[in-house]
Amino acid sequence: MATEHMQHNPMWTLAVPAVGAAVLLLSWLVSGFPLMTLLLSLGLVGGVVAAVHHAEVIAHKVGEPFGTLVLALSVTIIEVALIVSMMLSGGDNAMGLARDTIFAAVMIIVNGIIGASLLIGGLKHHTQDYSLEGVTASLGTMTVIVVMALILPNYATSEAGTVYSTKQLIFVALMTLVLFAAFTFFQTMRHREYFLVVSKEGDVMYVDDIEPPSMKEVWTSFGMLLLSLVVVVLSAKSISPTLEAFLGKMGAPLATLGIVIAAIVLMPEFGAAMRAARANRLQASLNLAIGSAIASIGLTIPVVALLSVFMGWPLELGLDTKSITLLTLSLFVVTISLRTGRTTILPGIVHLCIFVAYLFFSFVP
Repeated sequence: MATEHMQHNPMWTLAVPAVGAAVLLLSWLVSGFPLMTLLLSLGLVGGVVAAVHHAEVIAHKVGEPFGTLVLALSVTIIEVALIVSMMLSGGDNAMGLARDTIFAAVMIIVNGIIGASLLIGGLKHHTQDYSLEGVTASLGTMTVIVVMALILPNYATSEAGTVYSTKQLIFVALMTLVLFAAFTFFQTMRHREYFLVVSKEGDVMYVDDIEPPSMKEVWTSFGMLLLSLVVVVLSAKSISPTLEAFLGKMGAPLATLGIVIAAIVLMPEFGAAMRAARANRLQASLNLAIGSAIASIGLTIPVVALLSVFMGWPLELGLDTKSITLLTLSLFVVTISLRTGRTTILPGIVHLCIFVAYLFFSFVP
């Protein structure tokens, strides 16, 4: 019985949230401990990884389409918690943090994760196949959400600057929810076959043959998921002033804080996408990457928009000209890279070069 339990919940998945909670308790009891910020940061990263793992265990049990929703909601809670915690501590200077985080997530996914997947998979397998129908549907949905959230605010005239009016913000939030719901239905029910990993012989390839977790494992994961989310939220609130001060001393623009948040949230997805690409399951890598972007933006925008309306925050969403150029380039190139149903290492190198350029111009604007 113990072996069965360890099959889905290894010891580290139970220990990491508990240690993170202990570090939080220690930070409240002992003030001024020199390594406390480092320990809280490690607890935050560990909490993110553990939360995604336990969400995956629950998703494995409940199946589709509810499994996808469990994962999306868990990642969104983490992302929104980090954004809101740092917006509260940063005041008016952090009103563009949601925009910076969403933009960073798109650039990391479209150029970092997809680029690395194409490169790693191509180096090992030379060419890799994927479902053109599924990728086309994913990219189309993601592009509409990204443009409405990050580019259109610059051209709406009800409010000056890069913000939507309250009515416009609510409308865009509703549209992103509709698009997320439509894509989830399309992916998990109506045309699920477009997103399955299929071999050259036409057989469906599965990740593994592990049996679904027992109810005991599911309830354990549910409890650990809640604990992990609490650790992430409270750790983010505790370290946000120190992190912002550190970036300021380094001379990094405030927008780089969004890169840090997006990198933390997307860390588990990056590892899973790389493993799938090496196993010649590029379809799984693309599903994970583009699906994460749709879920992240499609759920984060409505939540942050609702909070901004309730709190009276002037939520800044529109990107500057440099960022719009990089975003447009990324969306244009990814549609070219994934237009044939087969890919090699060259598109991977191209996307990674765009990603490096994005990082460079973010820290050296």
